[in-house]
Amino acid sequence: MESLTTGTIAGTGSFRCEICGYVITMTSGDVLPACPGCEGASFTRASLFSTSTRFTRVEPDEPGTDSLALIEAAREALEEPGRYLVFQDSGKVRTVPMPGTSMRIGRSLSAELRFEDPTVSRRHAVLLVEDDGVRLLDDRSLNGVFVNGVRVVSQTLTDGDEVVIGRYRLRFVDRTVTAASPAAGSLQGE
Repeated sequence: MESLTTGTIAGTGSFRCEICGYVITMTSGDVLPACPGCEGASFTRASLFSTSTRFTRVEPDEPGTDSLALIEAAREALEEPGRYLVFQDSGKVRTVPMPGTSMRIGRSLSAELRFEDPTVSRRHAVLLVEDDGVRLLDDRSLNGVFVNGVRVVSQTLTDGDEVVIGRYRLRFVDRTVTAASPAAGSLQGE
């Protein structure tokens, strides 16, 4: 497939960013902009008949150790049992508890975790509590859902998994009662 770069007169059609997979649809012979998803500059024509359904997200700028340290500190400060999403937003670390047995994530007003960002779909993802843990489902989003750098449609999350939704990097934290069970097992062995 021919690769195009920003600043190229591309014509009409859909173009997929080679870095993050963001799709831009153009209706006239116009110049390709920088990718809104990752600021990348390399595109290929998007095709309905593409055989590639999985691609790895490559971030142009890795988050600094300061932001990772802030997120880890927020994670360690959690005292109440439960399941949480911890992420950095506008320079602040946010900790959002998962309410009940499901949580919708997206731009929609009905989402429990709402992001005002064009890289996030209205109905982007759903978290569901199941017998074996929490399952993350891509809710037919345009830019996809990534767990630990791999695009997924459905994935059971474990404590510490990194979830990327649009431009947001979220850490899944599982502080349920079952997470404390190894300590109880060591008491029985005494």
